[in-house]
Amino acid sequence: MKARKKKAFPRKAEIRSKLWIEVDGEPVFGRGRRFLLEAIDRTGSINQAAKAINISYRKAWSYIKAMEERLGFKLVDRHRGGPNGGGATLTEEARDFLERYRELEEGIRQLVDKRFREVFR
Repeated sequence: MKARKKKAFPRKAEIRSKLWIEVDGEPVFGRGRRFLLEAIDRTGSINQAAKAINISYRKAWSYIKAMEERLGFKLVDRHRGGPNGGGATLTEEARDFLERYRELEEGIRQLVDKRFREVFR
């Protein structure tokens, strides 16, 4: 049997993958939830963060609650009302978790890109 010659993909072809963390088969953290936490960090508000990533406040709140329950630690410190309104800040644990998740994402991306080049180029 003749071996087939491998044909290279177009130079502009790129590989994409999704990465998320589950606990007991339930999603806990992925790209969208990373965007939510980053937006909270940027805006200082769950409501403003939800608007920034085009989800409802209710959905943002449910994501935060589920993440905190499944991960077992607090991610967001909430500040109610007051003269300047409420606000939200990320906990140190959340900042550490985000940094480690970004590191994981980058490492996975590098591995997948390398393997893609090996197999298709």
